[in-house]
Formats: sequence, C-alpha cells, structure tokens
Amino acid sequence: MDVTFKKKKEVLEGEVALKSRDMEDSQEGFKGEIEDCAFEDEFITISPECVRCNLCVEECPVNAISDSTFSRPARILEGCVKCEICAQTCPVKCIHVIESTSTVQDDVKFHLKDVKIPHRKLRMESIEVDPDKCDSCSTCIKFCPTEAITVSEGETAQINPEACVGCGACANVCPQGSIDLVRELGPVIKTKELLVDDDTCVQCQVCEENCPVDAIKLDGDRVVLDHEKCILCEVCSTKCPVGALKLEMV
Repeated sequence: MDVTFKKKKEVLEGEVALKSRDMEDSQEGFKGEIEDCAFEDEFITISPECVRCNLCVEECPVNAISDSTFSRPARILEGCVKCEICAQTCPVKCIHVIESTSTVQDDVKFHLKDVKIPHRKLRMESIEVDPDKCDSCSTCIKFCPTEAITVSEGETAQINPEACVGCGACANVCPQGSIDLVRELGPVIKTKELLVDDDTCVQCQVCEENCPVDAIKLDGDRVVLDHEKCILCEVCSTKCPVGALKLEMV
C-alpha cells in the first residue's frame, strides 16, 4: 500500500478556527494559521484476514493485543509500543506496519506506506486430533489458511502435515479442544539498533522509568542496556528529552 491524500491548507485552517471557537461565538474574527511543518508516525493494524491463531497475542511483550474470537479478529490496543514483533510473528501476514507522513506547505499531504517486515521462522513439529473429543463440527476448516484440514461427516478431522504451517488457528478455535499442536517459532529478527550517547545523556532516568520491559538501567553516568530484554520499541528514544537514545534501522 502506498497512498497519498491531499487537502487545501486554507481548508485545514478553517477547520482549526471552527474547532477553536465557542459554540455561541461568531466565526468572524477567528482565523487559524498553520506554519509549514512535517510529522512522521507509525501505526500497526490487523486486517480482517486474521485466522484467529492468537500467535500475536502470545508473543506481544506488553500485552497490547486483544484475544481474537470466532467472530472477531485480534485487535491492537492503546498500549502498543510499536516493537513490530506481532508483524514478524503473524503466519498469514495480516498484521501491517504503516508509516504515516504528514506535510503542511501549500497543501496538506497525508502519505501512508506499508513497511516491509521480515517474518520469523514458524514450523509445525507435530499435530494430532483426539478422536474422542472431535465432533466433526468443521470449525477448524473455516480458519485454516492453507486448506490443510478435511472433515467427513461424522468422522474425525484429518490434517495434512505437508500443508500445515503450524499457525495453531485450528487448535485455538476448536470448541472441544481436540487438537494438539507442537510448533517451532524462531527468534525475533533484528531490524533496528538502539544507540546510546553517554556524552549527551543527562541521567534523568526517564528511559529507565518508561521502558516497558525493564531493559534499561542507569549505572552512575552510563545507560546500561539489557539486549536480551530490549524489544527495540520506540518508547525510550521518543521520551528522552535530550535525544541521547536513537533507534536506527540496520
């Protein structure tokens, strides 16, 4: 996806003026003035193609994804820190990282672009259906992304191990809990690097206090980063008041 929206600058200024005045006041005398500027942001969204495997829910380090249900896909919550682990983990690539750029010059431009995210290794090691529990309801078939499951009327569901990708959607949605799955999930792929400038750091402890996974400690006049814990989110780098922490692509 690569989409650009445009709006006339004077239209935006009129909207700002309208929202800034009290309801009982006349719009005359109110004029919004917006200087040329640019903003960048990133957001993560889950598309309706979600297969209800809940892998993203299990792997989110800050519990910022709601459980999917039979009738509703998983959903990104307000606590998201944009570490992108969910997008790397999704077996069907239905989690999208969107880069948003807004510029104000003669026109106001909004640009949205899909960010390419690498995917972690996911492999099914074993999968079994308990014939004593399976009631041939076929719910698993509806969510299998590779059509690896067949169910004959009155028979136990059959899973083709050659087609199964180990996403676990079938096990998650099975109302009888009849599917047992063992899978291998590879490590998170490093796409960013957190750089620390000790000379710029003012030891304010904002990074330590705000790190969602307790990966940063202040040791005297040095910032000590636990690379095993760090999820390379944007919290510390955006909150640092002096720009001593920077997250860069590798």
